Amino acid sequence: MISNRKMISINEDLCNGCGECVPSCEEGALAIVDGKARLVKDIYCDGLGACLGDCPTGALKVIVREAEDFDPEAVTNLLKSQGRAVPDHLPSAESLRLDDKPAGGPKPMGGCPGAAMQSMTPCGQANIPMASPGGGSALSTWPVQLRLVPPNAPFLQNADLLLTADCVPVAMPSYHSEYLPNRVVVMGCPKFDNQMEYVEKLAGIITENELKSITVMEMEVPCCSSMTAILSEAVKRAGKSVNTVRVTVGRNGNVLETVPLQF
Repeated sequence: MISNRKMISINEDLCNGCGECVPSCEEGALAIVDGKARLVKDIYCDGLGACLGDCPTGALKVIVREAEDFDPEAVTNLLKSQGRAVPDHLPSAESLRLDDKPAGGPKPMGGCPGAAMQSMTPCGQANIPMASPGGGSALSTWPVQLRLVPPNAPFLQNADLLLTADCVPVAMPSYHSEYLPNRVVVMGCPKFDNQMEYVEKLAGIITENELKSITVMEMEVPCCSSMTAILSEAVKRAGKSVNTVRVTVGRNGNVLETVPLQF
């Protein structure tokens, strides 16, 4: 079936054929052909952009176009024929179609009360009993989902921003005690959410506020590295540099790497 959906687009003028994107595509949709990255077949591409963060020249981007439906069975057969591991969860063709979905994704009906901006006192500063020996919540602002935080939110001014891939707090027991205190957190999934929406939102946040620093936290899995690529594009659009550090977290919750970034 042909439908409108997100697909990877490759700018051949920018592509240098390095091949960094190929192993990042868990579905095997990319290959180097005649010295350039190519999309092998539309049916192998889920359009979710796990490969974006590994392209050093910015040749890859996600666009919306008509394409054959993503085929999980074909992907499974391809990967098995290549001796590669098959991902535990492949999206269905139906979940990737945009034809029957409102532009920009579903809109909340009448506004969600839970999205109202709020500054809060962390548990440790509010005499609230801690439920566990590990301590309580260090969350000081709301909302936390990047798509819900307006660029002009008062708590963003002069903030240390903690840009977090949303699997990180689940994997990392020390997230609240080591990284969240005195930071403003915004979070989302760079694989399944709208990446360009994130780029625009972060560019607005950087433009409208004097941020002290940005800490971007990602999981070690390839699809998570897109968060750094999203931030890099946002900084470029804002035309304004901010001291930035990337923290890479392992599946078992340990910190694998902490490195300063220069965009």
